[in-house]
Amino acid sequence: MIRPVLTEVGIFLIPFAVYALFLLATRSGLVAQTSWPLRVIARLVLGSLLLVIASLVMLAHFSGAPPNSTYIPAHVENGKFVPGAEK
Repeated sequence: MIRPVLTEVGIFLIPFAVYALFLLATRSGLVAQTSWPLRVIARLVLGSLLLVIASLVMLAHFSGAPPNSTYIPAHVENGKFVPGAEK
């Protein structure tokens, strides 16, 4: 469960990292308060939320089993463990 959460947190932080790289490239003050006005932070948060929503939609759409597939749970067959599978 921790991996999907960290993935989404990482996706959320991408616009902030890109903006920080922009500030470094333009030799602006990275930690200066004037480089991070509220308007820019609001746009970064909005862009981050859009990226997270898009990634969640893509995850729901393109992951998992195909429609109308049948899941066969893990079971023991002739004394041997058989993992679950999709058919």
